[in-house]
Amino acid sequence: MEMTLQTERLILRRPEPGDYGAYRAFMTSDRSHGTNGPFTVGEAWRAFAAELGHWEMMGYGMWAVTIRGDNDAVALVGPWTPEDWPETEIGYMVLDPKVEGTGIAYEATKAAIAHAFDALNWRTAVSYIAPENVRSIALAQKLGAKLDINAPAPAAYGACLVYRHPDPEGQRL
Repeated sequence: MEMTLQTERLILRRPEPGDYGAYRAFMTSDRSHGTNGPFTVGEAWRAFAAELGHWEMMGYGMWAVTIRGDNDAVALVGPWTPEDWPETEIGYMVLDPKVEGTGIAYEATKAAIAHAFDALNWRTAVSYIAPENVRSIALAQKLGAKLDINAPAPAAYGACLVYRHPDPEGQRL
């Protein structure tokens, strides 16, 4: 399984323990509200351990997004399929506020979607989004995703919107 993806500006690599500091800073801040946060430090630690464990158990997971020439994780993006998720998800979260609005989340998520359909042979992909997370909704729409009011949401999320992504060729939605 491909462990690294590259785009024009970015390297998407398997997360490593050293990425925890950026993850913890995000998840314990008010910026994480749209991703079920903010978390306590303990909750952040366990959630990050789940990110690492997803790779161990599934052979894939959300990538740590880095800017070429710098190994610091600025985002987590990619396939996320816990056992209790009703569908295959493409998740994304911008860890570093300095990169918000730069197109990095779009670039990374577009690559992750293509990988999910091409390498993982997914037939569908959704993103579960908190209704108040307007930036995440805007990104999903920019990526071509459409609100699917009939799709089930994970019980762990409570109320959320389900945006269905088209495949990279635009054939399925």
